[in-house]
Amino acid sequence: MTTPTTDSIDVAAVEAWLSRFAQALRSRGDRRSLEDVLLPDALWRDGLAVSWQLTTLYGLEQIAEALQAAPLSVQTLALDSTLEMRRTVRNGVEHIEVPYSFTTSIGRGRGYVRLVERDGQLWGWTFGTILDELIGHEERTGANRPSGLEFSRTFSGPNWLDKRNAEQQFDGREPEVLIAGGGQAGLTVAARLRQLGVDSVIVDPMERAGDNWRNRYHSLTLHNEADVCHLPYMPFPDTWPTYIPKDMLAGWLENYATAMELNFWGSTRLVKADYDETSQTWTATVRHHDGTERVVRPKHIILATGVSGKPIIPNLPGSADFTGTKIHTSAFEAGASYQGKRVLVVGTGTSGHDTAQELHGAGAEVTMMQRSATAITTVGIERAGKLYASYMRGRPTEETDLKSASTPYPLNRHSMQLLTRELREAERELHDGLEAAGFRVTFGEDDLGFAGKFFESFGHYYLDVGCSGLIADGKIKVIQFADFDRFVADGVQLQTGETLEFDHVVFATGFQGQNSIAGEIFGEDVQRSLGKIWGFDPQGEMSNMWRRTEQKGLWIAGGGFAQCRINSKFLALQIKGRLAGLVPDTADSTEPLGRVRQQDVVDVEEFSISAAPQSLEAGVRV
Repeated sequence: MTTPTTDSIDVAAVEAWLSRFAQALRSRGDRRSLEDVLLPDALWRDGLAVSWQLTTLYGLEQIAEALQAAPLSVQTLALDSTLEMRRTVRNGVEHIEVPYSFTTSIGRGRGYVRLVERDGQLWGWTFGTILDELIGHEERTGANRPSGLEFSRTFSGPNWLDKRNAEQQFDGREPEVLIAGGGQAGLTVAARLRQLGVDSVIVDPMERAGDNWRNRYHSLTLHNEADVCHLPYMPFPDTWPTYIPKDMLAGWLENYATAMELNFWGSTRLVKADYDETSQTWTATVRHHDGTERVVRPKHIILATGVSGKPIIPNLPGSADFTGTKIHTSAFEAGASYQGKRVLVVGTGTSGHDTAQELHGAGAEVTMMQRSATAITTVGIERAGKLYASYMRGRPTEETDLKSASTPYPLNRHSMQLLTRELREAERELHDGLEAAGFRVTFGEDDLGFAGKFFESFGHYYLDVGCSGLIADGKIKVIQFADFDRFVADGVQLQTGETLEFDHVVFATGFQGQNSIAGEIFGEDVQRSLGKIWGFDPQGEMSNMWRRTEQKGLWIAGGGFAQCRINSKFLALQIKGRLAGLVPDTADSTEPLGRVRQQDVVDVEEFSISAAPQSLEAGVRV
């Protein structure tokens, strides 16, 4: 891997290229102008700035078509001297990372271009145009922050807390945005909206912000490093552990809701919502814990119930005959009460492994039932953490987020494959030990590994913090679902006729997706119109996440902390742009710009410049 450096970069040549690049973008798709600056197989990731969509374009033909059809165009573009320009390697390709800033008629943006050198000339390999702010509707942060003078000079009036308590009641006004779900997705997008002056309220069935983590199993700790998981505006303290315990995190989320002045209605559930096309307003019914209901009429609803919705407990043969207890991992709190008991954990994703490890530590006799092969790698920056290594290099999170948002999907996909191939060799002993113990390991479809499993299904992977060793050593036993016949009174009967006795069963079998929740709230027609939620679409964007859906006024949010931090800004800008009347009619569509072919998405290894050594500078767009 090449060490990043600014040495030997001809800044004047870079600035000259940027000048030609700006002219090519202003040409609105003139092929000759584009051919003067971009490789034929260049990639463009637009984050609302030009197309008003989250979209990826593949090759000069698509880029030209998209520029011709785009509702907005770049007006000015120049090198951004506040960010680092450097020579580095990504996906085996040596290149120069160049940050720039630009303007359109309605906004200001930033992005990165990756320049490769051929025969003494610079060429654009990938570039991103990421909307940063809407002109006239900038975030109320920094120099634009509120003065607070009304609290320091009006001593006889209500203080800050009085006003906050009154604001949260929504007496005499309607929220512009109703957010269903108060986990990291709901909180981050609410914080973004508030800084843009959008009035929103969060409803959550749990009592307090942070309960989605606080109420989970006793030993839960984040498996991703803290530097990847910061929240917008309020990063975790430098004194915090690399891997954050769930109760520590829960307290931070509750404090975040208070500090960011978010309107949070706890113990409240969105039960029904209907959209009126004429007024472009929802009629939404929310139900409080005491059974009382309230109708609110927001312009937008964000379904932020998380990628993990209602627990799935499969109705397996003989379930009713089993005389022991059966619970889902969402109801599992701690292993102490299971000491000396025989416990079957059904499922081998992250929750299944964590639950099994806690039970074993508490003195239970644990067996895991594996339903499908699982991607396994070791937690830590030296292994799984390589995909997010750029966040651990001391650079500002906002800078790394911008670079991530500017990175088109094929590079991310190739990075996953390169890391998977590296881990296959580095962790061969671990995987061989698991296979010998009867545990099936997978490297994912197309060698996308654990990261591919996360982005495609939000499950079927585990970042090992010790449970894999217990399995390989036989301390936690494994049986395959293919060998399962039925439950019986005392446990499980296998296809061979053998009976394994258990006192308890814990189902680590996942959750219903947001599509099923949408059906319950908005009806079957809306559910059908949404289609797939989560996972990659043909363009390499997340399906129906963080962008307009087929149902006007309905948005879907969810994912891990990094996904929420980055994409909450995109979602908030889209809503603010609509409320402010800035979105051109031609942009109000879910149809992507450019004609996407599946081979364009996956053929990154066939790039004419990818004959370089296959090394990886880590970093995956989140």
